[in-house]
Amino acid sequence: MKYLLDTEVWLWTLTDPERIDLGARRLISGGEEELYLSAASSWEISIKSALGKLPLPEPPALYIPSRMVAQGIRSLPITHTHALGVSELPMHHKDPFDRLLIAQARAEEMVILTADRSFTRYEVGILWCGRRG
Repeated sequence: MKYLLDTEVWLWTLTDPERIDLGARRLISGGEEELYLSAASSWEISIKSALGKLPLPEPPALYIPSRMVAQGIRSLPITHTHALGVSELPMHHKDPFDRLLIAQARAEEMVILTADRSFTRYEVGILWCGRRG
């Protein structure tokens, strides 16, 4: 199975893993599944870092690739198919980065690891990563 990490969940794996449901944490750290981080997440993190909304210990160009390698996470580029897939999505979610992640997961037949309840309104596989209870 292939899994696409929502940006927020990926950041939690680095800074606040206890926010992630135990089962999802085990899947992420187990090393048995194909985990991907979208180029859209790098774009989102870079923008938020530049705006001062996301402090990082080093520039995104160093931070993101080094953490991906350390975690064994694969890169998912953005294709025209992914970008055009956004046009097929209902407007349940207004965040353009999240909409692109959903379109990518649909096109690549991936399951999204997320804690964003808005994702559940789309026809895409979801693995809930938010803490229960």
